[in-house]
Formats: sequence, structure tokens, C-alpha cells
Amino acid sequence: MNVTDAVLSRRSIRAFSEEPVSLDVLRRVLDKARMAPSGCNFQPWEATVLTGEPLKTLQDKMLASQPQDPEEYNWSAPMQSPRHAGRLQELGGFMYGAMGIARDDSEGRKAFMHQNVTSFGAPALLVCYFERFMGSPQWSDVGMWLQTIMLLLREEGLDSCPQEWMGLYARLIKDHIGVSDETHLLFCGLSIGKRLDVPVNQFDRPRVALDEQVKFLGFE
Repeated sequence: MNVTDAVLSRRSIRAFSEEPVSLDVLRRVLDKARMAPSGCNFQPWEATVLTGEPLKTLQDKMLASQPQDPEEYNWSAPMQSPRHAGRLQELGGFMYGAMGIARDDSEGRKAFMHQNVTSFGAPALLVCYFERFMGSPQWSDVGMWLQTIMLLLREEGLDSCPQEWMGLYARLIKDHIGVSDETHLLFCGLSIGKRLDVPVNQFDRPRVALDEQVKFLGFE
């Protein structure tokens, strides 16, 4: 698989096969991902990867708990911009439409979102965190590291879903994996496995036109 194919075929998968993910494959992917860009070579990213009983136990704990208050960090600040909020709403229309969940079906939407707890059936979950003193440039580094992982997973025939939603249970998750809440911030989960051939994994993903986002200066 070339880079273009990996980029275009990567998507946030929300229905996974139960087929286990090999430790050898995960180690190979994560070993390569160490070469992701990192400003000043700080390499701020840290992670724990769970499968089997440790993952099931974590999911049971989340199912038995309420989301923390406050959440780990605010991911929804762009919602104050109608332009950006509209992009989320457009995506939601495609996603829920693919599953036949109506706009006014609040219970159906809530039930689907709650599947984040079980990572949409993924057999493996990477939990990504970093030290709290890291600034916004290092958050960018972590994002580039995660994107590198997601593209390398595609090369291996695997799929993923980045889950900032896990921040709703950050303290519980950190306690489960033995990471200090005082020193570390949980950024997201990354569900890993193979996609199922179902509508929720196939709907159109709208993107803004290139010329609305990028300017080209000095070219003939």
C-alpha cells in the first residue's frame, strides 16, 4: 500500500471485527512510528495498549461509572464558530443517516455514542497520554505521531478510530493503567482492529474544498 492509498482509505471505524490484533504487528507499527516528526526531538507521546481481559475490565469500569466532571480538556471550543459547528453537523447527518437514526431520535444517538465505551468492538485499544507541562506545540507532535500510527496500521490491513471521547473517563483510565493523574493528561484512545463491511463504515465524509483552506503564492 502506498501513502496515498493509506491516507484515502483511512477513516474512523465505528464497527470492528472481533479478530484479534497480533502483538507482533502492533510492535512493528509502533516501532516505526517512533520516527514521526517531533519539534526539538522532545517525543512527548506515551501510550499503553490493551487487549483481552485488561481491556474488558477497563470497559466494565467505564460502563459502571459516570463521566468525570470536569472533562480532561475542552475539545469542543470550535462549536462557538457556526462555520466549524456546521462541519460537525454535516458529518453527523451522514453518519446517523447511514445507520437509519433520525435527527430527533435522541435515545438512538445517545446509545450509539455510548458504544465509545467498548471502542465500537475493537479488539485492541491504545491509550495516549503525556505529561501535563507539555504545551500546544507538543500536542501537535502527539497528533502527528497518532496519524503516523493510523497510516502504518492501514499498511498492515488494520483500521482505527481516534477517541478523544475517552477524556470523559480520563482519571478512571489512568488509574486502571497505572498512570498518575497529577502528572499526566490523557489525550485520547485509539481503537485498533479490522473494519466490518457495514454502513457506518462507508458513509461519505465531507471535506472543505482545497482552495477554501490553502493559498498558493508566487506560483506561475
